[in-house]
Amino acid sequence: MRTSFVDMKKRLPVLGVGLGYRTAMAEQTIAHRDQIDFLEVVSENYLTVGSRKMAELEDAHAFQIIPHGVELSIGSVDAIDSNYLALMKRFLKQVNAPWWSDHLSFTGADGSHLNSLIPMPFSREAVDHVVNRVKTVQQQIEVPFLLENITYYLKTPGSDLTEVQFISEVVEKADCGLLLDVNNVYVNSQNFNYDPFEFINQLPLERVVQIHIAGHRKQDDVVLDTHGAKISKPVYDLLAHVLRMTSVNAILLERDQYFPRFNSLLKELSTIRQVAAEAQPRLVLPGNSLVDLQVA
Repeated sequence: MRTSFVDMKKRLPVLGVGLGYRTAMAEQTIAHRDQIDFLEVVSENYLTVGSRKMAELEDAHAFQIIPHGVELSIGSVDAIDSNYLALMKRFLKQVNAPWWSDHLSFTGADGSHLNSLIPMPFSREAVDHVVNRVKTVQQQIEVPFLLENITYYLKTPGSDLTEVQFISEVVEKADCGLLLDVNNVYVNSQNFNYDPFEFINQLPLERVVQIHIAGHRKQDDVVLDTHGAKISKPVYDLLAHVLRMTSVNAILLERDQYFPRFNSLLKELSTIRQVAAEAQPRLVLPGNSLVDLQVA
C-alpha cells in the first residue's frame, strides 16, 4: 500500500531557513554559506543538459537544492508534457532533492506558455481535474510533491468553493503536500477582505512541508505580490502563527527584484530564524546560530 503523504512528511529532512537562488545574488549567496541553510532554484532554468545555468549551479554544491517549478501548469487542460516530467525527474536526481514543488495554477493553454500564474476557478470540477493530474505526476515522479497557493487579483468565474476549500480539497484528495506562501495569503486577504489567520486555520496544515515568505507593496487600493520588498510585520505574524500550529521542514525567503544590499537579506533571514526560534526551534539548525541582526 502506498504511504500517505502525511506519514511520508515525518521522514523528510528539516532544512531550516533558506534563500531563493538568483543569478544577481549568486556570488554573495555562496559566500554566506554560514547564514543560509539551503537554496531553492527555479527548476526550468536547469533542465537542459549542459546549460550555462547548470554549470553555474555547480558552484552551489555545498547547499541542499530544492527545485521549485513554474511551468508544470497543473491546472491546464493541455496534456501533461511527458518530456518535461522526464527532464524534471532527472534534475531531481541530480540534486538529490528531498521534495519539489510547483503552483496551484495554470501557465499554458493550447500549447502556448502565458508567462504568468493564472488562477483556476474554485470549483469541484477543477478540484477533480487537478487531483487527477497531480496523481499522474506523482506516478511518474516519486519524489514528494508540493503545491503552492498563489496570489490573484480577480475572482474567477464558475467558483462554487472558497479559495481555502479549493486548496484543501486538492491537496487532500491528491494526497500531496502544501507549500504555504504566507505572503500570498496576506496579499489575497487584503484584496478580498478576509481574515488571513482564519484562512490558515482552515487549511490542512499537517501537509505543509515548506513555507515561502516575501515582501509586497500597496498600489492605490490593491496590494501587489512583488517579491521585491522587505517582509512586513503582518506577514511575520502569519509565519509565527503557522509555526505554532504545525511542524514544517523549511522556510524560504523569496526575493526576485529590486535586490537590496545583501546584508539586508541576511537581516531578514536572521529575523525569520528569530521567529522560528520562538515558535519552532528545530528550524534553527546547529552551525547556523542566530545572528544579532534586526530588520531596520
